[in-house]
Amino acid sequence: MMRIDPNITLVYSTDKGRIDEPKAQAEAPVGDGIVRIHKDSKGRKGKGVSVIKGLGLDEKALKDLAQKIKKQCGCGGTVKDFNIEVQTDNREQVKSILEKLNFTVKLAGG
Repeated sequence: MMRIDPNITLVYSTDKGRIDEPKAQAEAPVGDGIVRIHKDSKGRKGKGVSVIKGLGLDEKALKDLAQKIKKQCGCGGTVKDFNIEVQTDNREQVKSILEKLNFTVKLAGG
């Protein structure tokens, strides 16, 4: 009798080829209702980015909001781990954009 180890997952089958596991949909973390804008430059060769945390939106809404912010700031950015990273040091401009969209915003960190 052959034992099946529950820690081993099937990656490839000669019948079907590569086996892709369905990804679990992650839920947005619930915050305190205050959006915080942090300045971050670690691991970016000294280039500063503004990290927007605590939005409490789902993945699609975050990507749409990030697109609006990037367009109005005239810069690049991305969405990572339910945070928006915008490639600008001008946190005041990002704050005013979010306040126009009825978010409660605080500038956090240096």
